Amino acid sequence: MEISTILGLVFGLIAVLYGMVLKGAPLASLNTPAAYLIIFLGTIASIFMAFPMSEIKSIPKLFKLLFIQQKMVQKSDLITLFMEWASITRREGLLALESKVDEIEDDFLRNGMRMIIDGNDQEFVRDVLMEDIHATEDRHKAGALIFSQAGMYAPTLGVLGAVIGLIAALADMSDMEILAHAIAGAFIATLLGIFTGYVLWHPMSNKLKRISKKEIQIRLMMVEGLLSIQSGVSTIAINQKLSVFLTPSERAKLSSKEGGSSEQKD
Repeated sequence: MEISTILGLVFGLIAVLYGMVLKGAPLASLNTPAAYLIIFLGTIASIFMAFPMSEIKSIPKLFKLLFIQQKMVQKSDLITLFMEWASITRREGLLALESKVDEIEDDFLRNGMRMIIDGNDQEFVRDVLMEDIHATEDRHKAGALIFSQAGMYAPTLGVLGAVIGLIAALADMSDMEILAHAIAGAFIATLLGIFTGYVLWHPMSNKLKRISKKEIQIRLMMVEGLLSIQSGVSTIAINQKLSVFLTPSERAKLSSKEGGSSEQKD
């Protein structure tokens, strides 16, 4: 479970609902079906108008990414793995890694390993893997764009809902009390539009971009690691090269881990 998404949703609801209570706004005014229809169905309609069906079909998967934490290989573990493979390659040759291919769970890494074992040129391997990364980035950008566009449409639809509500309210001004309640209800659509746009859709788009960036960084590490193994560089060189992808705290943690492993071997 992606706890940060759940916490953000809970805190957002608390902020709005408790804020309404503190301001003296009745929570019963939220019971305005027309406002929900205009905002949610209107946003869905806008998304269908803006994107092809092939991209819209990915929305359930995108929600899964937002609410279920994705299992990604840790960068430090990846460096340790490449150092192990580099050691095997220098001792026994590149073909010795063939027995390791079926053990690799990540499709991208497994395909890259097969290409270098098959003896493909380094430039060819880099080009194929980088094209795969660029295609993945494009898919991720399209998914994030769906949510950012929803965040742009929803507040505007909120204004549309308020206008519709005011038209209905001003159609009969014979009873001022009913008129006041009708005007208050008209702005519920605006509230829903702003809330969904800036508390849900835009932040969700940003989170998808962050998830994508993390995955792309890991894949770039894999590319550099595979090409380094193909070149026959040392384990120390691979460590130094791939450590640039780590934060200072991650580097310190990896160094302490390697130091502990060396002491155990001694």
